[in-house]
Amino acid sequence: MADVETGRRDEIKKNDAENQEDAIGDLKAEQETRNVGTLERKLKSRHVQFMALSGAIGTGLFVGSGQVLSLAGPLSAFLAYLITAFNVYCVVHSLGEMATYLPLPGAVPVYASRYVDEALGFVLGWNYWYQLAIGCPIEVTVSVVVVDYWPNDIPKAALITVFFLVMVIINCFPVRIYGEAEFVFGAIKLTTIVGLILLMFIVTLGGTPSGEMIGFRYWNNPGPMNEYLATGSLGRFLAFWKVFIQATFSYGGSEMVVIASGETENPRRNIPKAIRRVFWRIALFYVLAIFLVTLCVSSSDPRLLDAIKNSAPGAAASPFVIAIENGGIRILPSIINAVILTSAWSAGNSFFYASTRVLYAAALDGKAPKFLRYEKWGVPYACVGATTAISLLCYMNVSNQGEDVFFWFSNISAVSTLIVWSAICVTYLRFYYGLRYNGISRDTLPYKSPLQPFLAYFAICFCLVVAFFNGYDAFFPGKFSAKTFVPPYIDIPIFLGLFLGYKIVKKTKFVKLSDMDLWSGKAEIDRLEGTWPEVKPRNFLERIWFWIA
Repeated sequence: MADVETGRRDEIKKNDAENQEDAIGDLKAEQETRNVGTLERKLKSRHVQFMALSGAIGTGLFVGSGQVLSLAGPLSAFLAYLITAFNVYCVVHSLGEMATYLPLPGAVPVYASRYVDEALGFVLGWNYWYQLAIGCPIEVTVSVVVVDYWPNDIPKAALITVFFLVMVIINCFPVRIYGEAEFVFGAIKLTTIVGLILLMFIVTLGGTPSGEMIGFRYWNNPGPMNEYLATGSLGRFLAFWKVFIQATFSYGGSEMVVIASGETENPRRNIPKAIRRVFWRIALFYVLAIFLVTLCVSSSDPRLLDAIKNSAPGAAASPFVIAIENGGIRILPSIINAVILTSAWSAGNSFFYASTRVLYAAALDGKAPKFLRYEKWGVPYACVGATTAISLLCYMNVSNQGEDVFFWFSNISAVSTLIVWSAICVTYLRFYYGLRYNGISRDTLPYKSPLQPFLAYFAICFCLVVAFFNGYDAFFPGKFSAKTFVPPYIDIPIFLGLFLGYKIVKKTKFVKLSDMDLWSGKAEIDRLEGTWPEVKPRNFLERIWFWIA
């Protein structure tokens, strides 16, 4: 009898041990796949490269550059875009190294939680989502304004509905459809920018119907650097400093290629490839196009100043169009306006996609409600619904009172780009020192970004200095008002409030190097790495195509 009882006890202990092992195994499996999600890797290399072009190249280049030129002058505008391009280089390469090591969907808040603090992951998830999501109604509104370049009687609400509805429908399809749409729009932008660069070069050499050679005339008169709020060297420096924020917004979306890493085929090959190519293309197109257009248009050009003063729609305020009109070329302005329309809409479409993936990542990481994890056919429909809801703000622009409210909503995220970029680089520094602590050589990583950690330190300093001082003009005599003070600074207390609030309520702690999670989710990516076929060009034409896309 005693032997039977002893046997039963041994059997119970064995079952308990097995159950405990199963529970530990389930917990490890859940931890391993927690941030991986169930989205499908259907985006090819050409998709992610052109997605980044679509997100970063929009009205900021085609139209916003006119405001930069008129305020700061040609040399200041050129230098602002050049220096900001280097800052983008620092941010994208820092984020790219982390995303290639661990390519997760919308992974920015996940990296912040793992490497810095759970509170930073929380605030980055929601702040980044809002920054991207509010871009959708902004770009829809811009698209409607661009249409007004051509005389029409179409109700504003109807245009908003058409542009907005198509955007939502495309993001409801599997990601491959979205990728193809952005590939087409990106190709249009790429072709247009190359054409504009060649055209501006021809204009400045006098190859227009007017036959007038321009050269560096407008750099000499009215001069390379304009004054703002003061005279002399101080005034020129203030004008130069003021346009950095506009240049930053123009480059916003360059990191889109990394947000898509969780849905990219063979991410450890395609993400580094896209990072290298996309950055240089964006920087080259922006900097070279800005340089050439500053040669062709004076910062005091009456058409440019009048268009900005009267908020002229679409291409009317574009320095490229003004250069074309000054040269006596008649047909191109309407074509450029059509390209500006597709650029504005596709930029909004890119923001819509990116916002849903960032929110999905936050939900997977437990920083957003569980229902936002719902997906079907590789599409996070709950997150699509959340972005759709906030994008309905675009209908505020139907009435004049609504336009004022919309101004405040849109400007809440005005400095968000700089704050997010600085947080990304702080996260990278923790990742960098975490690898060193754990004895992992960066030479073993799938992609090793150059000149680190110095690039990350530069980006942090640059972003924070510009963020804190971009609204300096509000403190000049007679300039202080709600509209000059609130938009440049409102996002800073919101960011700090969310961070401290979550930290206090959840009692989170700064992640120590010894506690840093560098491995969860990596095994799944490692398993897939050998399954992607290596595509090689079969002839000269394919080799050219592979270089482009």
